[in-house]
Amino acid sequence: MSALSTGTDYTALAAHFRPLFARIAAGAAERERTRTLPHDALRWLKEAGFGTVRIPKEKGGWGASLPQLFQLLVELAEADSNLPQALRAHFAFVEDRLNQSDSPARDSWFRRFSDGELVGSGWTEIGNVKSGDVLTRVTPADGGWVLNGEKFYSTGSLYADWIDVFARREDTQGDVIVLVNTHQPGVTRLDDWDGFGQRLTGSGTTRFDNARIEQAHVYDFATRFRYQTAYYQHVLLATLAGIGRAVARDGAEVVATRNRVYSHGNANVPRQDAQVLQVIGEITSLAFAVEATVIRAAHSLQSAYEAHLSNDEAAIIAINAQAEAEAGQAQVVASELIPRAATELFNALGASDTRVSKALDRHWRNARTVSSHNPVIYKARDIGDWKVNGKTPTGIWQIGQSKTE
Repeated sequence: MSALSTGTDYTALAAHFRPLFARIAAGAAERERTRTLPHDALRWLKEAGFGTVRIPKEKGGWGASLPQLFQLLVELAEADSNLPQALRAHFAFVEDRLNQSDSPARDSWFRRFSDGELVGSGWTEIGNVKSGDVLTRVTPADGGWVLNGEKFYSTGSLYADWIDVFARREDTQGDVIVLVNTHQPGVTRLDDWDGFGQRLTGSGTTRFDNARIEQAHVYDFATRFRYQTAYYQHVLLATLAGIGRAVARDGAEVVATRNRVYSHGNANVPRQDAQVLQVIGEITSLAFAVEATVIRAAHSLQSAYEAHLSNDEAAIIAINAQAEAEAGQAQVVASELIPRAATELFNALGASDTRVSKALDRHWRNARTVSSHNPVIYKARDIGDWKVNGKTPTGIWQIGQSKTE
C-alpha cells in the first residue's frame, strides 16, 4: 500500500524555509521593477528541497499534509507571488504521483524531485482551436514517442526540467498527459507572457518539434487524481492569500516610517492617525479572513487525497465534490477581498507611494491577474447550483473557440 503524506512538524518545516523566503522577499520589488526572471530564487528553492514538501518521509520528502503545503505556499507568496504559481504544475504532478500505486516508476520521479528537478505546465492552446479540441499530438516512434504542438500559459516551464503537457494520442485519439524533458532541442520556451500582473511566472509560449518522450512518460488523462481542478485552484488561492499578507505587511511598514501628514489629518504622524490605522486594520483583517478560508478549504482536499485508497466509491465521489465546492467558495471570497485590500492600501498612504520605484502597485496587478484565472462568476454560479439543487460543481473543463462560430 502507498504511504500517505498526512502531516509533519510545521514549525520545523517552516523554520527550514523562512530564511530563504526572507531572502526571496528582499529582491521581489527590484525583480518586479526590472522584470528580472526569478531563476536564482527558483534555484534556491530547488536546492532547499522545496519540491519535495509533499513526498512521504520514507521516500525522501517532508510528508506534509495539503493544509501544511498550502500554508507554506501562502508564506512563499507573501515573499514573491510569482513563485507559488510558477511551481503550480510541479506540485500538481507530485500530487498525481502520490495518488498512484507505489512502484519503481513512481520512486524514480520522487528521486528526481529530491535531486531538485522541477515540473512546469503545458496545457492550454490559444488561437483557432475549438473548445474540446487538442492540437498538440503525441505519436509512437522508435520505442518511445514524439510530441508536436504549441502551448501558451506555460506557467513555470522557463524554470523547469520537465513539462506536464496535455496532448492527444495520434494513434488512439485519447487524451493524455505527457512528461517532456526540457533539456533537448525539440523544446523551445519563450518568455513572451505579457500580462500586467504575475509577470515573472514564466507563462509564455512553449513549442514542441518532434520532442522525444520516454515510453513510460505518457499517462492516460482519465487516471489523473480526481481533485485536480480544486487542487490547481488552491495554488492560486494560496497565492492570493500571500498577496494579502504582503499588502498588510507593506502597508504597516510604510505607515510606521512615514512622516508626511495632511493639514486636515488627525495626528502629527500617520502612525498615530486613527483613520490611517483603521485602513491598516481593515486590510490586515481582509488578508486574515482569506488565509483562514483557504486553509480551511484545504482540509477537504486532504480528505479527498486520503480517500483515494478507499473502496467506498460513493464516499470518494462525495468528498471530491465537497473539495471542489469549498475551493469554489474560497475563490469567490479571495477574488473579492484581496484586490480590494490592495486598493484600500493606498488610502493609508500618499501620492509619493504610487511611484514605480516602490512597486506597491504590483500587489493589485498580481491579485487581479490571479483572480482572472478560472472565472469566478462561473464558480459562484456553480456554488449556488450546488447549494440549491445539489448539483456537483464543475470539475474538468476546457477553453477554446466556440464550436458554433
